[in-house]
Amino acid sequence: MAGGMDLGTGGKGGKKPLDTAINLVPFIDLMAVTIAFLIMTAVWTQIGRLTVSQAGGPSDPNKEEQENKTVPVTLLITEKELKLTVGGSVYDPIPVTRDQAGKIDLAKLKDKIKEIRTNLSEQNSITLQTEDSVKYEDLVRIIDECIGGGLIGVSVSPAMG
Repeated sequence: MAGGMDLGTGGKGGKKPLDTAINLVPFIDLMAVTIAFLIMTAVWTQIGRLTVSQAGGPSDPNKEEQENKTVPVTLLITEKELKLTVGGSVYDPIPVTRDQAGKIDLAKLKDKIKEIRTNLSEQNSITLQTEDSVKYEDLVRIIDECIGGGLIGVSVSPAMG
């Protein structure tokens, strides 16, 4: 035969049947697992979403009016300390300490945020300036702490200098 394709016509027994039974059970099992995985990850991406804006992005004129009533709050995050600045005043640096599991301890930062919210009740935004060496897990925990403390307008920018 030209082309080397077996059409089932040669050989001793006559024609071979070209129809085969395809077992669909493994395919259905694979699709069920895949769909369940996709549904679970879709839910997790909605739950784990953080509302964070990039500093220096396009601004809304309505937001400018609100920002005039507040002072800029900035938190510089380094590997060794957290430096909080409110308007022109600089707070004492908060040294970075970790618990036994290696997670950053944010109790002092929580107290400072509470103090800011007490003194400036209109304040609801903060800019986090982070160095490249800061762990992503630490940044996310700090963002969560800021949002939990009432500073819901979180912006993230790289550290200057």
